Parts: sequence; structure tokens; C-alpha cells
Amino acid sequence: MQEAIDYLSDKDTIFKAIIDQYGLPVIPKRPQGFETLVLLILEQQVSIDSAKATFLKIKASQKAVIPDVLLDVSDAEFRNLGVSRQKTSYIKALATAILNKELDLESLPDKTAQQVREELIKIKGIGNWTIDIYLMFCLQEPDLLPLGDIAVVNTIKELLDIHDKDGMQLHTLKWSPYRSFATYVLWHYYLKKRNRTVFY
Repeated sequence: MQEAIDYLSDKDTIFKAIIDQYGLPVIPKRPQGFETLVLLILEQQVSIDSAKATFLKIKASQKAVIPDVLLDVSDAEFRNLGVSRQKTSYIKALATAILNKELDLESLPDKTAQQVREELIKIKGIGNWTIDIYLMFCLQEPDLLPLGDIAVVNTIKELLDIHDKDGMQLHTLKWSPYRSFATYVLWHYYLKKRNRTVFY
């Protein structure tokens, strides 16, 4: 971690300022596999806390969070658990791809980030944000900056006064090969400034 901090602080003063003010960020870790991808689908465009509450309802109501079990849950039952029709279709598309052997989640750790992206992007409802977070949290990919994440984008706007995605992409290239760690520092700032605590 110290190597990443020194490198990033050398590239942009914002990192040293954030760490001096708020301390070190948490490095999020989640288990690989279907359950985490279901949770990430639920987290799309809503708060982590709200998604987790819905996920826990699913876990409590089913004997297991595995593809064949969730595929058998009716859309109405998902709706009663707080899952939108759209996200229900995404969860079922993921479950179907795994059961049909179109997607092998166990093989992903042996693939490059680009290969993982190419595999997952084929699944309806799994876009670049979901893939970025899976790569970072589950596969510990060190060099990703999810510019589909609103907290990251808003923090870059605030601290660096860069307001378009192309400009952000260009500026943050110099954070490579530690862009994931840079992301954790930006999230840390975003949450601390708002007095919010998130358990990944």
C-alpha cells in the first residue's frame, strides 16, 4: 500500500491531502462468484446499503443464492423482495448463462482483465461499472478507474476541476499502475466528507 500512496502522491497532491485529512482507505474485498455478481446487479444506480438490504431479503427467503434456485424464483416474488423487473431479468440472464455453461466464473481469476470484461459484458445487465467493481473487489485488479461510478466522477470534478470523461481518462492515466488504489482513496474522501460509512 505504501508504494501506491507514494506513487500517487507524487503524481497528484490530492492524494496526500486526502490521506493526511482522513487517513488510509479501506481496500474492499468480496468473494468471487455468483452471489457477488447478484449483489453488484442490485447495487447498480442505488446505494450500497439499500442493495444489501434487498440482497439479505433474497438470502433469507431462498435456500441458497445459486443460479438454479434464483432462476426458479418468480418475477412477482422478486418484486415482493424489492427487486425491480429490470434487475430480475439481469439476475436471471446471469443464472441462465452459468447453467448453460456460457459463462464459467471459476475460470475468471486465470484471465486478464480484458478477457474477464469480454466474458461478462455478453451477459444482459452486466455493464462496465459492474465488471470494474468485480475486477477490483473480487479479482484484486490493481489498475482500474471506474468512470461509470458517480462518486468517483463527482470527486474528480470537485478536486481536479475536470468535468468531462475524456479529460478524466487522460488525466488519470498518470495514476497507472495504481488506479484501483486511487479509486479507493477517492471513495474514501467522498464518504468521509459526507460522514458516511460503507461496509463493502
